[in-house]
Amino acid sequence: MTLPGAEDLVEAVPAAPLETPCTTHTTLRALARQAFARAAGAPLSEGNHVELLKDAKQNYPAWLEAICSAKQYVDFENYIVCDDEVGRRFADALIAAAARGVKVRLAYDWLGCVGRASRRFWRRLREGGVEVRCYNPPRWDSPVAWLSRNHRKTLSVDGEVGFVAGLCVGNSWMGNPAKKREPWRDTGVELRGPAVQQIEDAFAMIWASLGSAIPARTSSSRIDAAIAGGTALRVIASMPATAGLLRVNELVASLAVRRLWLTDAYFVGSTAYVQALIAAAKDGVDVRLLVPGGTDIPILRGLSRAGYRPLLRAGVRVFEWNGTMIHAKSSVADTRWARVGSTNLNVASWFGNCELDVLVEDEAFAGLMEAAYLDDLTHATELVLGRHGRASLRPSDAAATNPAHQDGGGQVATGAARIGHAVGAALSATRVLEPEDASLTLSGAAGLTVFAVLFALFPRALAYPVAAVLAWVAAGLLHKGWALHRIHARQLAEQRRDPPEPVMRDGDE
Repeated sequence: MTLPGAEDLVEAVPAAPLETPCTTHTTLRALARQAFARAAGAPLSEGNHVELLKDAKQNYPAWLEAICSAKQYVDFENYIVCDDEVGRRFADALIAAAARGVKVRLAYDWLGCVGRASRRFWRRLREGGVEVRCYNPPRWDSPVAWLSRNHRKTLSVDGEVGFVAGLCVGNSWMGNPAKKREPWRDTGVELRGPAVQQIEDAFAMIWASLGSAIPARTSSSRIDAAIAGGTALRVIASMPATAGLLRVNELVASLAVRRLWLTDAYFVGSTAYVQALIAAAKDGVDVRLLVPGGTDIPILRGLSRAGYRPLLRAGVRVFEWNGTMIHAKSSVADTRWARVGSTNLNVASWFGNCELDVLVEDEAFAGLMEAAYLDDLTHATELVLGRHGRASLRPSDAAATNPAHQDGGGQVATGAARIGHAVGAALSATRVLEPEDASLTLSGAAGLTVFAVLFALFPRALAYPVAAVLAWVAAGLLHKGWALHRIHARQLAEQRRDPPEPVMRDGDE
């Protein structure tokens, strides 16, 4: 039975358009862009020119040339600026720019520069006209504030050119041929286009947190440099506790179909991120991880490699760098996405530091990153699982390593972090421990046993420092609490003196 007027109703309803592969692909790309924007908290910036810079031999000359060509302002921030030959070369360039009337601002991290740059070094810069500010020096009212660091490595000049990298400023990145020490391997990018303004805005936020804010830019270069190329990218400026790049990393691991190649100096992945890499590898994605070579301290070598066993078992390929140090923080996936910046794949970078990376969505640039990665693997040795499940070097490549030149300090921190993860999981039962965690858990037990024995034998010697730290924390909390109480009392007094006007609502007479 047909209802009266049904034919007219059918004709009035437009037919749904058939989805073609082209429209489906367009929809998926739009959804992917939306997902990246929300995960990173950064919009897509189009119309940029991006150039890949490899090692200090390409990065440092480009940085210095930009500083020497500056006409209006230079914004420079770096985790480490050393008082050595390289650091003094940059200091000379910054002072010369200030002498020309350029507004030069330099932000460095207190912890990063401890023992690497003297007060005389910073005084010389200030006397030369450079405005220098230090990020997060120790304060008595914030005993643990030093855990948050400004780990960024950026430079922007006149709104026209910007640089984002993993390189700090020091001789280590240049190497020492006389001592047969190779330069550190690192990666950076040079940017031109609208993205430069985003780098400057991120710097301005850090600068304002350290003192007076930067006046509004009046330079027309911010508009003139609007379009410089055809590359789309995101500037991901992370702040403590935001974890924007962690979300991006997990998203890329979930979306990768063919390849996901990672380079990291201090890899200590969270459980969630490690599981994302494992899931990708089990799904047929070619997942590779390039990390620094093992230290010459046997126990640290074992701790460093213990964290790779779950990845190796899942099919992730892990390579150790054979040179002095690989310090790059980069990744490339499916010849589509490529990341370069300052963020290491560990909790400290994701949650504790100020970091800055660029995520480039361009096939040509990703192709350059893949070619550079394959070239790096020719200078690396692959780790494999042995008969007893231990991660070890391939026998044919063992002679290629040079552990005496590795970054032992970084390996100590990495090993300690892995022990902490395993011990925390064992005590809190937050995840199921794998057999690979045995060495880490036993190492943690050994360390705690040593502390227990020391406390039993020398209770006063160890109790006094603990009491001093607790008193310091209490004093800091008291100071902040009293300051907040005074602010609250002042606000209440102002409200009583100038009460707010009553708000009239519908129905009020």
